[in-house]
Amino acid sequence: MSATTPASTPLVQAHDLAKTFDVSAPWLNRVLEGKPRTLLHAVDGVSFDIEKGKTLALVGESGCGKSTVARLLVGLYEPTRGGLTFDGQDAHAAFKGSNAKAMRRRIQMIFQDPYASLNPRWLVEDIIGEPLKEHGLITDKAQLKERVGELLQSVGLSPLDMVKYPHQFSGGQRQRISIARALATEPEFLVCDEPTSALDVSVQAQVLNIMKDLQRQRHLTYLFISHNLAVVRHVSDQVGVMYLGRLVELADKHTLFDTPRHPYTVMLLDAIPKMHDTGKARTPVQGEVPNPLNPPPGCAFNPRCPHVNERCRTERPQLLTLGGIRIACHAVEEGRI
Repeated sequence: MSATTPASTPLVQAHDLAKTFDVSAPWLNRVLEGKPRTLLHAVDGVSFDIEKGKTLALVGESGCGKSTVARLLVGLYEPTRGGLTFDGQDAHAAFKGSNAKAMRRRIQMIFQDPYASLNPRWLVEDIIGEPLKEHGLITDKAQLKERVGELLQSVGLSPLDMVKYPHQFSGGQRQRISIARALATEPEFLVCDEPTSALDVSVQAQVLNIMKDLQRQRHLTYLFISHNLAVVRHVSDQVGVMYLGRLVELADKHTLFDTPRHPYTVMLLDAIPKMHDTGKARTPVQGEVPNPLNPPPGCAFNPRCPHVNERCRTERPQLLTLGGIRIACHAVEEGRI
């Protein structure tokens, strides 16, 4: 624990994070056709805390804003509204300030596709060594080689692999190289954007186990983004469920999986195949995700919700703390579920 953070303060605190993209047609087309600007609210007021050494998982269907949250947290996007406090500091101010490198060293990201996130023309030694050189952590060539070898060993690869190119590795091995690169600066917080979704199931388990071991050894804090609830159950301490850019439920893992409250969370969990319910028909996820450029009024989930009433169609629910969980649902708030 750093000297600046008392034991009770979470390491990561996101408050009212929002990101809006302008996806309008070109200016002349808009003038000629008399159309207004089109704005996409990719993330719309997301707040959460992550304790040091813990994992928060964000889940939801494609397009719900999970990856945008990841990019906001590592400073790849600047928020339209809201902010991020990391270890007591305003992270986005730090990303733009003179100590940006110091902040970036402490917050790293593992990307979704290990085929796209590694430079195919670079040797593994250069890929993993780049953050060390960029941050001025190691300048001596022999020391650099030794450190890259140690990082490769920490993710279950051999120091002999440093003289190879990415195409000489399988998908799971490439993702291990990505993890080694992210660990090079000895970060405290890792943002993992679906790090296993491009991998086979057997390889997923190996990569997840490596990540769990590294978390224990280095006391790492993770934000883990996934649409796979089985993976989330394996890695997380807390789970946040997102729908159309907003958090609809946030609870600790056991509470969320054992007693889901929000109708959307119930729908997602009902769709998972269960080993012991082999004779029972699975409930497919009902309906379609609305167009994010034109979301429904009131609660965004109302066109798909079995508990919808007039209030749900007109009034947007706030994320309230009810019975130890945070939930945005009129039906739960009114005791209808």
